Amino acid sequence: MENLIFSINATLPIFLLMVLGYVLPLLKLVSRDFAKQLNSFVFKIALPFELFVDMAGQDFASAWNGKFVLFCLAATFLSICLAALISRIVLRNDRAERGEFIQVAYRSSAAILGVAFIQNIYGEGHTAMAALMMIGSVPLYNIFAVIVLMTTAQDAQQQSADRQSLVRKTVLGIVTNPILLGIFIGFAWSLLRLPLPGIPKKVISDVGKMATPLGLIAMGAMFDPAAARKKAGPAIVASLMKLLVLEAVFLPAAVAFGFRGQQLVALTVMLGSASTVACYVMATSMGHEGTLTSSTVMMTTAGCSFSLALWLYILKSLALI
Repeated sequence: MENLIFSINATLPIFLLMVLGYVLPLLKLVSRDFAKQLNSFVFKIALPFELFVDMAGQDFASAWNGKFVLFCLAATFLSICLAALISRIVLRNDRAERGEFIQVAYRSSAAILGVAFIQNIYGEGHTAMAALMMIGSVPLYNIFAVIVLMTTAQDAQQQSADRQSLVRKTVLGIVTNPILLGIFIGFAWSLLRLPLPGIPKKVISDVGKMATPLGLIAMGAMFDPAAARKKAGPAIVASLMKLLVLEAVFLPAAVAFGFRGQQLVALTVMLGSASTVACYVMATSMGHEGTLTSSTVMMTTAGCSFSLALWLYILKSLALI
């Protein structure tokens, strides 16, 4: 019950922020054009700042566990492959929506929830496994999101005859992606043990803290219920895969590899937490409609309170955490 209450407290406010965003245009307080500009600010400024601060503040060097990081990398890569395979079954004739499906089916709120869950269970100062989990998953999340979204966008379909142009555009998209730049600069900052003076740290941190609430409000403001109903089938499949299927496939493998305690909690969050709001930010910023993405983010946000509590309860009952 304690884990269920924590999960609800961690995810229900996220869902309610999306509801707030949806209500604001109905009250004529914001417009859809404003929501799009807000979405762009989150993608280019706030979210990269947030990820930079998260990564720069971790002590990766002293807590390194190569076996665990490699497992996170492998599980993330195989999750992407599985999502791509299922997308061909669910959305056989819609290439653009397959791109959205793949991203929301594998990409978790790992950076946001990983540290919170481990601190809740094991106490303050026990965040090393969450940091290593982010190293093994978050860069792949974003690199493959750029690749998948760019190669399945509408303009990419028109350019498909010119493969070299599409490859160049995709590589450029990866190298210049603001979210990836935030991750890699933060990781390098941590490894080099560079200081972050108080005033710049405060400014960057304050801007970064705006990413999640503003991104969620923008998503809610741009949400179209009529369009979402048309995407209900694929969104339900993507949500089930995100919350249940990946956990059922990879958690037994993690146990077989000998992972226990904080490692399993970090993996549980990586595999089965809600699809992150960054999915929507990136999808709409890279030429996709975003309806399937926003529907899945809302479903997984509402559902992961209960599914994560279920997985944690199972692991606790088996004395694995």
